Amino acid sequence: MSFDVERARRRFPALAQDWVLMDNAGGSAVLDSVIERMAEYMRSTPVQLGASYALSRLAVERQEQAAADTATLINAASPAEIVFGPSSSSLLSRLARAIASQIEPGDEIIVSEADHESNITPWTRLAERGAVIRLWPVDINAGRLDHGALEDLLNERTRLVCMGQASNILGAAEPVSEVARKVHAAGARLVVDGVAWAPHRLTDVQACGADFYVFSAYKVFGPHMAVLYGKSDQLRALDNINLEFLDRDAVPYKLQPGGYCYEAAYGFTAVLEYLLEQAPHGKTPREKLAAAWQSMAVHEGGLAARLLDYLKSRGDTTVHGPRAADPETRLPIVSFSVANRDSADIVSAVDVAKIGIRFGDFHARRLIKRLGLQNRNGVVRVSMAHYNTLAEVERLIGALDRIL
Repeated sequence: MSFDVERARRRFPALAQDWVLMDNAGGSAVLDSVIERMAEYMRSTPVQLGASYALSRLAVERQEQAAADTATLINAASPAEIVFGPSSSSLLSRLARAIASQIEPGDEIIVSEADHESNITPWTRLAERGAVIRLWPVDINAGRLDHGALEDLLNERTRLVCMGQASNILGAAEPVSEVARKVHAAGARLVVDGVAWAPHRLTDVQACGADFYVFSAYKVFGPHMAVLYGKSDQLRALDNINLEFLDRDAVPYKLQPGGYCYEAAYGFTAVLEYLLEQAPHGKTPREKLAAAWQSMAVHEGGLAARLLDYLKSRGDTTVHGPRAADPETRLPIVSFSVANRDSADIVSAVDVAKIGIRFGDFHARRLIKRLGLQNRNGVVRVSMAHYNTLAEVERLIGALDRIL
């Protein structure tokens, strides 16, 4: 099924501006129906949950729908496995606090050199409890994690492995289900950061084998909020980090201190509807979602291929990550550096063309240091989405050609 990009673009009000938005890994454009649904919630149910009157009961129903639709989106076994929060960074920090009492001196935690720091720092802080932190390195030549190295890191003391399903710099898609089998065979648990993956591919938390999984709704065409998934038994085993009177079975409330943004959660339900509309002929919601993501992946692959071909044709440019645009192994997140050039200078020059790209370490500072780019303002990152067009890629290439 071919993807109708112009039809999709009409659903994103921000794309009506004379700007090319290619900083989508930092935050995507927001669906029109998300905006409308959030406004409707604030107009009609601006109330707290749990009261006996009708509007409060309606608000509860809308939050239950939000959890149910999110569970459908990522194939969680139950809406009870969904925890809402303000950001993936916040939710991972909460998860680390809630799991800390299960970590004993000498227990080992493996973190990924490719990851955003939000899935590293909370775990390294458990060294205060005696945990031993092991770093899973990147294979620079392959542009992805070194999976051979993981075999050497896993042992009987491993308790947690924390990784991204895709790198927000390298764009490499990692074989999480294979990793999960190895991790579980070692008697450990797997924590997956799906922030870079979820805006581009079908997310299936059951198939990938993650014990815990996070992603950011504001990078999946929705509002500024995030989602933590956990297997039911794993969530119940976590400590209560909320109010003292809650017990371990009070999921998700024990992991949501201060509550969350109700209108954002309800607004996010519109994303599921939008994705289902992209493949109306599937028999089940899961089949429709799979078909929708597949058609978008093929479109995104074409965009990435054109940009990668241009960058590889230059003798002064290094692409960081897989060099082929195969949608099975690479997302449309393309990072590069230019010999003897500061990445900030390149991006600032592109700004003039009204093209939104970005430079920096993107909170994956360990990876940037490994690449030797910490003194050149990191990489130039172009992160595309399914609503970007080949004409926009050509516009970027034209701007880069003039600058470089």
